[in-house]
Amino acid sequence: MSGSVLSMSRPAAAAAGHNLLAKQLNCNGNGTSNGGVAAKTTVASAITPPKQPQLAAKVIQQSKIVCFDVDSTVICEEGIDELAEFCGKGSEVARVTKEAMGGAMTFQDALKIRLNIIRPTQQQVKDFIEERPSTLSKNVKRFVSHLKAEGKQVYLISGGFDCLIAPVATELGIPLSRVYANKMLFDYMGAYDSFDITQPTSRSGGKAEAIALIKQQHPEDSLITMIGDGATDLEAVPPANYFIGFGGNVVRPEVYRRAQYYVTDFEQLMGQ
Repeated sequence: MSGSVLSMSRPAAAAAGHNLLAKQLNCNGNGTSNGGVAAKTTVASAITPPKQPQLAAKVIQQSKIVCFDVDSTVICEEGIDELAEFCGKGSEVARVTKEAMGGAMTFQDALKIRLNIIRPTQQQVKDFIEERPSTLSKNVKRFVSHLKAEGKQVYLISGGFDCLIAPVATELGIPLSRVYANKMLFDYMGAYDSFDITQPTSRSGGKAEAIALIKQQHPEDSLITMIGDGATDLEAVPPANYFIGFGGNVVRPEVYRRAQYYVTDFEQLMGQ
């Protein structure tokens, strides 16, 4: 018998551990810079000029629905890599990730192989969330609040796992019904069993599938914008109407090259 841990609530994080992680990533729990030096974040924002940020802000104004990628977009980290490191399998998983990015395997196969390497128990996942809470990207919390104040519908669409994303959604005030992500399954003893292959985000092209499902829930003329750092986010158009690349944490050169709109700080999308 298997079950998802999506409903797992976020435990209170130890302040010292959270602050250390925040300093390493040049972010803090409110998604604002704390002045620390983090090469990945600083280099991305310092040397990568935004592309048409004023027009991107207008796209946001016109959109009824705004969908976010999570890893390296809403949060500073890549969830599965962090979990692998926490479970002592970081280097092994990194090798598979590199092969997958080179096109050596499908997204679903890469996900299966990585999880079979990590094989996290339900308790390990709970401990991971408590000890290494995700770090919100700079200004994302303020941006999401701005979107909601403007009456826009906000969704999270991720190739990561709902149990890791649920605390992030809760912190941002996004209902879990508006989270599209993968589900880890555990047996009755809490050991890792598998993941739900029926979820659209478990396979290549899954983010486009998720947006198609979202589109069915809203009036036909509702404009949808996808925001993310990766190629899978870029490829969600269509059915999304617009894509805005985000490079506040890491810049993917191919995404930067192909994106019509690109920002490195969510503040650039608030028209200020």
